[in-house]
Amino acid sequence: MTAATTTMTAPRPTLEELVDRIIDAIFGLDETVQPITSPARAIHEARRLRQTGDLDRALAVFADLNMSEATDGEQRWAHAEFLDIARRRFRDDEALVYRPGTGRAAVLTADALGDDGTLEVRAVLGMRWRPGKLVSQRSLRGLRPLARGGAR
Repeated sequence: MTAATTTMTAPRPTLEELVDRIIDAIFGLDETVQPITSPARAIHEARRLRQTGDLDRALAVFADLNMSEATDGEQRWAHAEFLDIARRRFRDDEALVYRPGTGRAAVLTADALGDDGTLEVRAVLGMRWRPGKLVSQRSLRGLRPLARGGAR
C-alpha cells in the first residue's frame, strides 16, 4: 500500500489583512493591548470606505474618532485623510474648513435656511460638534475654503 501524501498550505491573507499588519507594524499596535478602535485602524477604515465610494460613512468614522490619545503622526494622517474625503464629498458645495487645533477640524457650509451668517456643520474630526449643528460664522476665526487654492 502506498500512502498518498498531500501538502497542506495555509490560506493566503487577504489584501486588507496585509494592510492591517503593515499599519500595526508602523504604529506599533498590538490588538491584545489596544482595541481595534485605535485612530490608525479608524483612519484605515475611513480610507477603505472612501475607496468603495461611501464618502458619507467615511466621514462618519471621523466624527466618532477620539483624537485625544492619538500620536502626532496619527493626528496629521487623520487630518490629511479627513480633508481628502471632505473635498471629494463636498466638491460642488462652497464648503469651508475650520481648524481650531491639532487633530481637530470641521467642514461647514452656508445654512440653507437663511443668509444670516449661520453655517451648518457637515463633517467633523476630533470635535464635540455633530453634523447638522448650526454655528455663527462670526464666532469662528481662521475659516478657509475647503477647495484647494481657493481664496476667501
